[in-house]
Amino acid sequence: MAESRKLAAILAADVVGFSRLVGADEEGTLARLRAVRSDLMDPAVSLHHGRVVKRTGDGAIVEFRSVVDAVRCAIALQTGMAERNVGVPAEARIDFRIGVHLGDVVEESDGDLMGDGVNIAARLEGVAAPGAICLSEDAYRQVKARLDLAASDLGETRLKNIAEPIRVYSIGVAGNGAAGAAPVDRALSRRSADQPNSAAKPSIAVLAFQNMSGDKEQEYFSDGISEDIITDLSKLSELHVIARNSSFTYKDKAVSIPVVARDLGARYVLEGSVRKAGNRIRVTAQLIDSLNGGHVWANRFDRELTDIFDIQDELTREIVAALKLKLTRGERDRLVRRRAASVEAYELLLRSREQAMLLTRAGNMAARQLADAAIAIDPQFAAAYALSAFTLFNDYANGFGADPAGALRLGRELAERAVEMDAEDPAARLALGSAYSWTRELDKAEAEARRGLALSPNSSELMILLIAVQIYAGDPAAAIGTLDALMELDPHYPDIALQFLADARFSLGDYALAVDALERRLKRNPESETAFALLASCYGWLGRTEDARRAWDEVMRIKPDYSIERRRQVQPFRQAEDFERRVEGLRRAGLRI
Repeated sequence: MAESRKLAAILAADVVGFSRLVGADEEGTLARLRAVRSDLMDPAVSLHHGRVVKRTGDGAIVEFRSVVDAVRCAIALQTGMAERNVGVPAEARIDFRIGVHLGDVVEESDGDLMGDGVNIAARLEGVAAPGAICLSEDAYRQVKARLDLAASDLGETRLKNIAEPIRVYSIGVAGNGAAGAAPVDRALSRRSADQPNSAAKPSIAVLAFQNMSGDKEQEYFSDGISEDIITDLSKLSELHVIARNSSFTYKDKAVSIPVVARDLGARYVLEGSVRKAGNRIRVTAQLIDSLNGGHVWANRFDRELTDIFDIQDELTREIVAALKLKLTRGERDRLVRRRAASVEAYELLLRSREQAMLLTRAGNMAARQLADAAIAIDPQFAAAYALSAFTLFNDYANGFGADPAGALRLGRELAERAVEMDAEDPAARLALGSAYSWTRELDKAEAEARRGLALSPNSSELMILLIAVQIYAGDPAAAIGTLDALMELDPHYPDIALQFLADARFSLGDYALAVDALERRLKRNPESETAFALLASCYGWLGRTEDARRAWDEVMRIKPDYSIERRRQVQPFRQAEDFERRVEGLRRAGLRI
């Protein structure tokens, strides 16, 4: 067969939850999909000079001569579907995901296209949220100066069966109501900077401060100061603070402040730098209003390193004054929080946090050693006790150590000591709430999560704890509502949020929607054995036995010693039948477990 190689812009589109739609109303769904093709898709492709290469049962691969044409067509499709879905119940909507890539393709003699250019476009479509469009970096580079787009940089993303990570950009289409079908996706529908959130609070994103020390090894210090500023500001109920997970997405990138603000739904952006040399430190910071690009406040602090805590306190107070926030007495008191007794202990804590964020066995062990070293220097350092407790909970949950039960007991003791030392520290409340969760004291765990949120209303970590507790306690509907709030704080939410969404959907018996969430998680993290295990159970309940077996094979590939019994012991479901329903799905698929 003759073939030729060329560069092409490829659009891949797919219907969200197609199997669920067909299962509920096969005849009606197919009729509506045919109408969408004839009345919307085909005219839009023709208008933008595209060629339909192939149709799948619920989607299409389309070739364009330019990326600009491909993206304009994608926007027309998503806008048209948003209009068609007005008044249609969420469970009956046809929503598209779309991926666009510019890449090398091989054209067969019959006009079919093959190669990485097509494969990457198809994988990008899988990463996209319902109603959104995902672009590869190569595609985005072609259109960012030509089209007025509010694009969200999702960072380096591993796509299934694609060797190297791809930088992905997401475009939300104005007026698209697809996010309403899955509350976890609401954050992908970007808000304007002057209306950042439903409560109309002033909103702020704190970018990672630049490390100006000339030593890459000092990065932990500049990151740690940025994180502490986020933590301090998160304690203020009158301020909407974007989570670290999202604001740090732009680290080491040349970014446009208005674009960052629009992407994150924040009006104000704080950026700065840290230079640490010997016993001296210089911190510079500036607060920018994205509406006009003006500087609301700026300052430079040149001090002795031992003054780092005073710098953080002053910086936070000056931001509060610049934004004219009205603080309660309790909030004013909480801003003056207990600091480490020495800079040495503080630096050890920052290094410990850096290691803990690696989410590996080695990183977890290093984090505990560093936190314990900080405690040895300052025995009253509550934050270090809390962090050491978390590493022990990680040992327990992941089976890292030889004595999981002992790790849990010691972690709880450390969390209790952290609260005794500083009852106003949200991190201590988070640690104790996690301890109660793992020991199946779910009412106490929820109480600690809510106490922590009262101290730090913008804490995404405390929200994640609350979500987990709500699922384990048998209230999945409440968990979905909390997930919705989390998405507003953390637009670039971690993939574990999709696992929680899937768990909540599973508990509600919405197996097809759970599958949808899990597939999206696996696009972002294809090495999650917990996602594949729940996916296999979902498929079992849906009667898709071959799919269940393939998913379970992935569990065994990633973690050959995966144990249902171990999961039964660790996962703290209040009602044993909630876990057993997950096991029953595997049995229905005929899996040997």
